[in-house]
Amino acid sequence: MFTGLVETIGVLRRRSGGTVARALIEASLGPLTLGESVSVNGACLTVDRIAPGGFECDMSSETLGRTTLGALQVGARVHLERATPLGARMGGHVVLGHVDGLGRVKEQSRSGDAIRLAVSAPAELARFLAPKGSIAIDGASLTLNAVSTASSAETWFEVMLVPHTIGRTLLGELRPGTTVNLEVDVLARYVARTLEVASLAGLRSLSSTETRDGDASVQRDGERGNTGENADHDERLLAKLRAGGFW
Repeated sequence: MFTGLVETIGVLRRRSGGTVARALIEASLGPLTLGESVSVNGACLTVDRIAPGGFECDMSSETLGRTTLGALQVGARVHLERATPLGARMGGHVVLGHVDGLGRVKEQSRSGDAIRLAVSAPAELARFLAPKGSIAIDGASLTLNAVSTASSAETWFEVMLVPHTIGRTLLGELRPGTTVNLEVDVLARYVARTLEVASLAGLRSLSSTETRDGDASVQRDGERGNTGENADHDERLLAKLRAGGFW
């Protein structure tokens, strides 16, 4: 687990391999231990070898395909954060190092000493984004100042980079068109999942009730010579499914 507070900037010094890549990252992180986790631009990687002035790690096909790490060139600078020890201050928010999707910088503008960033996000992440909520961009914890869902095809949000963030991260160098790693707040994810499960449970309960009512109706209709179809029951169930967003 991480907090999204970037500790230092590292440099990708070497990479090799195909579907699974081996990377050497130069970093000043203090004493490292084999097997510990390090967030690299927001992706949780495992220290597999301690090298002079840095460490080596493997990047799986999943990591290469779902994050910006697959496109990193040798010499690229990256955000680094070691895992948070129990009992430490949570200065940012709960970050797992599991990238949820790729965003793209839409706008970058100055606002006094701060920088305003507008970033587009995959539509499937929209339900996890809320004003004053949290998000990690390339592993850095930020507050969502505004969220727009103008269309179902595109979601975008705004964040402000204060001077401290600009000075200690690479976010101030982002330009329109740059792709970034996004991780939504894990608490938002669990709230959304809880509501989803509750909604599905309600639908199943309704379906069971409607089916029992429908069976009784079919029986009564059968006694009157009806074929057994219950259009009323079907329409009520379909309406409930539509209201639940199933189509």
